[in-house]
Amino acid sequence: MFEFKDLIDVTRAHMLDEANIKGAQVTEYYGRRLTQAGRAEWPELLREAIRAGTAETLTREVSRRGLIKLKEMSHRNGVPYEKKVPSNAAELLAEGEFNRYYCRAVCLRAIAEGRMVKVYRGRNSANPRPESEEWIGKLVDPKALLEDLRTNVGGEPALGLPSVNSGLTVCLA
Repeated sequence: MFEFKDLIDVTRAHMLDEANIKGAQVTEYYGRRLTQAGRAEWPELLREAIRAGTAETLTREVSRRGLIKLKEMSHRNGVPYEKKVPSNAAELLAEGEFNRYYCRAVCLRAIAEGRMVKVYRGRNSANPRPESEEWIGKLVDPKALLEDLRTNVGGEPALGLPSVNSGLTVCLA
């Protein structure tokens, strides 16, 4: 379960604005495991979670509706093969995308208030990566992080924050 320290109405409003900039489109990076129906339903499901839910409610809805593929193509030694999609695919998708919009919104608030953002662990990890641990407590320029997240939609952010499945997020400093 993710803890979003600054998830209040004003943050949600900024999240929704950010989701509406490009229609909360599903990117190939994050949406590759969604079914065709999932790709069609995703934008509104994300907006609904932003308006009144959480990453967990988004995960439950994606799972309940069966919007994640059961199998996907992969490659081993250059040879394609079909494999099962990980059982936590809906959770990874929902947490990752909800967190990115949350981070963008916190950055917008920090910019408006003349503040920095601080990195913290929003979700516990039994085996945290050392590179993730190094981020905790660091102050980050909200303008740089916002630009990075807006530019690198559908891939790893250049700054490396938030990295996929790291459990890291930001709050107002």
